[in-house]
Order: sequence, then C-alpha cells, then structure tokens
Amino acid sequence: MKTLLSMAGGLLLAASAYAGEFADITIADLKAAIAAKQVAVIDVNGTKSYNNGHVPGALNFEAVKNNLQASLPADKNTLIVAYCGGPRCKAYRKAAQAAQALGYTNVKHLPAGISGWKEAGEKTWKAK
Repeated sequence: MKTLLSMAGGLLLAASAYAGEFADITIADLKAAIAAKQVAVIDVNGTKSYNNGHVPGALNFEAVKNNLQASLPADKNTLIVAYCGGPRCKAYRKAAQAAQALGYTNVKHLPAGISGWKEAGEKTWKAK
C-alpha cells in the first residue's frame, strides 16, 4: 500500500511539473504580435548578448529582473514571450516563471531563441 501511495504521489508531482511548462510560439506568430504591438518580449541571454542583437523591442531580463513588474504592461492578459539562445536553452524559464509569478496568464516561449531568429533572417536590434 505504501508503494502504491508513493507511486501515486510521484505521478501527481510529475503531472504538476509538466503542467508548469510554457506553450511555444513560432517566429511568424511572434512577428505578428510584435507588429500588432500585442506582446512584451523578454531576452534572457544576458547583457552582452542583448547588446549584440535581440528581438526588436525585447527587454533585457538581466537589467530589469529586479523590477520586472515596472517593465511589463499593466494588463495581466498581455502575451509575454521569453526566449534565450536556442532550442536547447532552458534559461528562458527564469523570465517566464517570473512573469507568471507576477500574475501574467499568457506566457509563452520562443524555442528558436535568438539563434533561430537570426537564422530565419529576421532583423535584430542592438543596444545603443
């Protein structure tokens, strides 16, 4: 019986961890949201990478993480997209979880990251 309860607890824990994952967004859908001014984008690659090129309009998470609320829209239903280096990078989770903790309900992940954005021939902005 203890083993069965242990297994059930483990399955519940695994299910809740899986439920915490963030939905993906494509480059095309992100571009459309940027063009429509319906998204806040967060770059989690660090200041050096951010300065060298980031998705247009993206926030530098390293610079704003201590006061993220002030940098995000007041509307908690706003689409928030976090990204990092590329498909294998998981650093985006820091920003996505931070936004979610602030009450944002539409938080997504750009799995292509900045490397995929550039490979797709999309323009980047450089810090001034």
